[in-house]
Amino acid sequence: MSTETSKEEDQTNAAARRARGEFVRGVSGFRNVIGEVDFPPEPGRYHLFVALNCPWCHRVTLARSLLGLQDSITMDVAFPNRTGDTDPAGPNLWEFAPDRIASVTGGPLPECTPETGTGFALRLAKEIYRRENSEEQSLPILYDKRAGRIVNNESAEIIRMFDDHAEALGSTSPERPRLYPSDADRRERIDALNEQIYVAVNNGSYKAGFSSDQATYGKAFDTYFETIDSLEDILSDGRPFLLGDTFTESDLRLFPTLYRHDPVYYVRMKLNGARILDYPALWRWLCRVYAIEGVAEAGSLVHCRQGYFGRSWNGVVPLGPRFPRTYPEAYLHPELAGPLTSHGGAPD
Repeated sequence: MSTETSKEEDQTNAAARRARGEFVRGVSGFRNVIGEVDFPPEPGRYHLFVALNCPWCHRVTLARSLLGLQDSITMDVAFPNRTGDTDPAGPNLWEFAPDRIASVTGGPLPECTPETGTGFALRLAKEIYRRENSEEQSLPILYDKRAGRIVNNESAEIIRMFDDHAEALGSTSPERPRLYPSDADRRERIDALNEQIYVAVNNGSYKAGFSSDQATYGKAFDTYFETIDSLEDILSDGRPFLLGDTFTESDLRLFPTLYRHDPVYYVRMKLNGARILDYPALWRWLCRVYAIEGVAEAGSLVHCRQGYFGRSWNGVVPLGPRFPRTYPEAYLHPELAGPLTSHGGAPD
């Protein structure tokens, strides 16, 4: 089992696959590690650049919150829609624009910030990369404020660093979970789940939503829901989390996709096979994770709706769903799902 594919996509024949209509995610280029000589684990040294609509960024903001690092790792939040065709720097760029108006609310989004990590008040994430002679433009970015350097821009590695060095980085949470515990057997089980979740669910949702070939979409759709069925079956024995009684990295990595499924991905990613609400065990798991201190504040469905639908062909953002409750308020109500079943899967 390769752990590489649980954090990044195989790039074999990527250009040809894209030409056939397949969505192929690129590979992150900055892979330094906190704990190396150049990047010691110190409170107040590191900074995050994120977009709250991005599920890969959501992994990182979840880890920051769950591990009690909000006070010691500062953070800037980009506007959920990227620049348009008329922007002088070009289209499709992440922008730190706290005054930009969101169509879904008719006003600025209070979570959005200017860029404060570099000390240069840059407008675009791409400008942060260009200071290091890179043409990348993705988020998240983990940045060293003292060295003035990008540390890493691969979300799976960032959350692992935060977990490994939480105390040294200045965690204020004595009850923080150990996301990737040292026990070899548990690590093997987490790695296997991470692989399945990344390929079929995290990246699989994008394979379905952004592929332009019907057969490629159909394969991603089927694999996504087959895996959802499998995860429902795992949780249908009543365990609170994927590996049992303890919240782990696998739970963290699954949450951003399922959090988005009903209100966004069901429509935007064409994943309308079923709602998570139709899976009693997964719905209760989703509500259970949402109730953990710090989780609700680490994401925003307003940003998700604006980011995904605001980039669609006409920029209009759907206002639902409103039944049986609006989202994310629905996540406060585990009882909305039906009774647990022994076989897993959505009802026939």
